[in-house]
Amino acid sequence: MKKERVKLTAAEKSELFAEGVITVVLLLLLNLSIVILINLTILQNKNLVNGIYFLKKTITFAGGRHLWSWQNTFLVIMGIGDLIVLYWRLIRRYHQMQLRHVISELHYIAQGHFDHTISFKVKTDLQKVIDSINSLVDSTVTAINEERTIEKSKDELISNVSHDIRTPLTSIIGYLGLLKSGVSDPEDQQRYLNIAYMKAEQMKSLAHDLLEYTTLKSTSTKLSLSSLHIFSMLEQVAAGFEFEADEKGIIFNIETRPKDLTIQADPEKLVRVYNNLISNALKYGTGATQINLIANLVNNNEVELRVENNGARIPEESLKKIFERFYRMETSRNTKTGGTGLGLSITKSIVDLHHGKIHCESDDNWTRFIICLPLDPKNAKTHA
Repeated sequence: MKKERVKLTAAEKSELFAEGVITVVLLLLLNLSIVILINLTILQNKNLVNGIYFLKKTITFAGGRHLWSWQNTFLVIMGIGDLIVLYWRLIRRYHQMQLRHVISELHYIAQGHFDHTISFKVKTDLQKVIDSINSLVDSTVTAINEERTIEKSKDELISNVSHDIRTPLTSIIGYLGLLKSGVSDPEDQQRYLNIAYMKAEQMKSLAHDLLEYTTLKSTSTKLSLSSLHIFSMLEQVAAGFEFEADEKGIIFNIETRPKDLTIQADPEKLVRVYNNLISNALKYGTGATQINLIANLVNNNEVELRVENNGARIPEESLKKIFERFYRMETSRNTKTGGTGLGLSITKSIVDLHHGKIHCESDDNWTRFIICLPLDPKNAKTHA
């Protein structure tokens, strides 16, 4: 926003004009009094008159010109002095008016208009105060928006957790109630027990993910760094999903460049990242025939890790929210088609702990989760 100078009101302009007129009148009266006093003093002292006359005749300029009379010289000096005093008085009053405007703006902000900034500029040190006020306003607005976002996030967290706990809990209570009533036959009782157990496992999974998510978000969480051979880790991770992948007709392709690529990372947490990403690929990659696990050394300080599948495309609107906690691409929050909704949030938190970055790209051919990690998080933290 372009800043302009303070615009004076009609009353302030009148005040400034009156200040100028009063100052001029007072200066003229002062000048007249001084001239009269000096004139009387000179007339009463003949030696002073003769001295002034002699000085006037003695000092000459080019062309034989002499000094003006002392009256003219004195009037010119006083006129210059008067102009200086007039300017000083007017500029001083103008600065006072600027200060009044700043105070008025502050009162307006204090009334609750915390997004209001002072839009004019001045040429005095008062501008530093204005800039500080505007910076304070900007930081206050940012803090208010962040607080609103946090409050909204808390509300969503409570709502989502309540829903995800209430649904299996309702089923558990219902089936246990049927068992307690004793009206069902042994075959139904076993089925009710199995369903209740499955719902209890869902609640356990949610509690575990919530605990892990809050732990990772804690500033006190530390990484247990060690040297990690990427290719060996990827082989072990893929082996853990081999049975599920065979059932869906999906094959794993593993590739690292170089083959002996090694980084400093927390093995347990990085394995969790791959488990989450591969589980998502198996669960949501409808029609996929392969999952690629790729690792490339980008430069001497960074490695790029990719988890790709050639299944269904992720919609553009979902890509923007995919790492938000409790977000699911399907809106029913059905645990048969989706998990707790914390998997990718946990993944991002682990990547953040390693001082890395993660994003997702998806088109009609491939869906890629791309992770960029420093070879050594300690060095990345030092340079950050």
